[in-house]
Amino acid sequence: QEELVESGGGSVQAGGSLRLSCTHSRHISCEYDMSWYRQVPRKEREFVSAARARGTTTYADSVKGRFTISLDNAKNTVYLQMNSLKPEDTAMYYCACRDSGLFSSPNYWGQGTQVTVSS
Repeated sequence: QEELVESGGGSVQAGGSLRLSCTHSRHISCEYDMSWYRQVPRKEREFVSAARARGTTTYADSVKGRFTISLDNAKNTVYLQMNSLKPEDTAMYYCACRDSGLFSSPNYWGQGTQVTVSS
């Protein structure tokens, strides 16, 4: 059983928008935060954005002003609204979460959803 399930990836032209969704299973807890990372081949996975259950949000500098993260705790879901997409946003996007702030990095990961932005 998958613990985190992403959806919403796809192909768009530069300047377009996509909204990613990620729902976590009831069998796990993501009560500390939920986040998004992305990775392109032969590069390290990089942080994109995170939303803490208390409401704090953080963003990578490269996406500030263009991406918005939001939580729907009733649906166990995190969203990533991506606007003004650029070709350099092309990557596999992964949802992740932590059940405790004692972890320095997420302890649950999704399988990923591909985002492709053409110029």
